[in-house]
Amino acid sequence: IVAQKKIAAVLSVEGGHQIDNDLAVLRMYRRMGVLSMTLTHFRSNDWADSSTGKQEHNGLTEFGKQVVHEMNRIGMIVDVSHVSDKAFYDVLQVTAKPVIASHSSCRTICAVPRNITDDMMRALAKNGGVVGVTFPAAFLNQKDADSLKDPIAHENALEPNLTGAELDQFAAKEGAASGEWHPRVGNATVEDAADCIDHVVKIAGIEHVGIGSDFDGDDVLPRGLEDVSKMPNLVAALLKRGYKESDIRKIMGENFMRVLREVVGQ
Repeated sequence: IVAQKKIAAVLSVEGGHQIDNDLAVLRMYRRMGVLSMTLTHFRSNDWADSSTGKQEHNGLTEFGKQVVHEMNRIGMIVDVSHVSDKAFYDVLQVTAKPVIASHSSCRTICAVPRNITDDMMRALAKNGGVVGVTFPAAFLNQKDADSLKDPIAHENALEPNLTGAELDQFAAKEGAASGEWHPRVGNATVEDAADCIDHVVKIAGIEHVGIGSDFDGDDVLPRGLEDVSKMPNLVAALLKRGYKESDIRKIMGENFMRVLREVVGQ
């Protein structure tokens, strides 16, 4: 598909709670064409701790480690964005294949738990993985990050243990309260995204950085990177900083394609 210069999407599951603690469900996703899974999302699940959830398992449980082994076996990419620091290192101890942090930025630049540290970047590079720099303003600019603290605290205060009809009613109420999607510009700019890419290259190397835009995951975005049509602005910023076109191709997809080939196969 890439050789034919066509556009394709890789199906992914965001949040391991969606396998319902059952490896058979994981295998079914893979048979349906899902090629990666983010082990957690906003909250911890029954077998892995989230970076923004309660730390219930000290990383991965034994079943969580089985999930990683099984994903390696069936050719499914392990995604460590959203997981806790301890779960991140547990994954790297267990996995026999490269992993990705599909949408995470630099904690050194912007101190939020969803971003990853320099040591985590080095470990991911040693594993052969890739960091997908993410664009929401709160992950690139500390002023925007500070404004995110109250919403995160609010989300964590919500009841996470509802089931059945009560859960459906709760979800409907939250959906109605959230209103329509109205993206807006934060303090961050396209230069902040380029700064983060620079930092990952410096710490992990050019072979281990990619793009994890998350345009659909946040409504506060950087000036100059408000949507996918503005991606040429980022390319221009990188060219201005002296990146070669061959390096930019790696950042813009070739590094992720390498992991896809190594884990999933041809």
